[in-house]
Amino acid sequence: MKSLSEIDTTSKRASRAAGFSWGVSEEIGKSIRLLELFGFQGVKTLNQYYETKPNQKFENLNLINEKNISENNSFCPITLGVNFLDQIRSIEKFKVITFNKVAFPLLMLPFLSRSSEIIGKKINVKFDQIEFLLNLNVNISSNILNQSCPISAENIVVSILENEDNFSEQEWKSLYKLSEDTFVEETDSLKEGAAGAGLTDND
Repeated sequence: MKSLSEIDTTSKRASRAAGFSWGVSEEIGKSIRLLELFGFQGVKTLNQYYETKPNQKFENLNLINEKNISENNSFCPITLGVNFLDQIRSIEKFKVITFNKVAFPLLMLPFLSRSSEIIGKKINVKFDQIEFLLNLNVNISSNILNQSCPISAENIVVSILENEDNFSEQEWKSLYKLSEDTFVEETDSLKEGAAGAGLTDND
């Protein structure tokens, strides 16, 4: 089994050989490492992309807007991902960002995952009945884990989610009330026990 370090380094070198700058190649290496770490087919997809790249023209998206439309070619996932990460502070205010055509969309996901960590908010990505939830770069949840992702996607919707509790106020109050039962009034015997414990406590 290949280590994550090997995956990172080899992806970086292959990306440089494919024509990307060293800076972008380093970002690609980190991204493929993340995909493999989270259980997605990063190496396979990057290989497919580089096999296609010499014979297919991709659109470079440099400035990301709320709605991003390419009239002819699909957007390059690497350029899109790098610029999304670079511009996340300004993109955040859009809440919902759309792209009409993206090639090898799996390759843009790690950049969005790292963007999620920067802004401290989850990001939801949907296309072709596939859904990804990017959770602050801690994990990526999806309904296609360990399966192949389409090599092109139409109408990608990226939603930046506001932070909310997953429980009701009543559920919180109920749990908090139960937690109060651990507060015990301190007595002299408890104080003595606590003092003595320090002599034998190995923590």
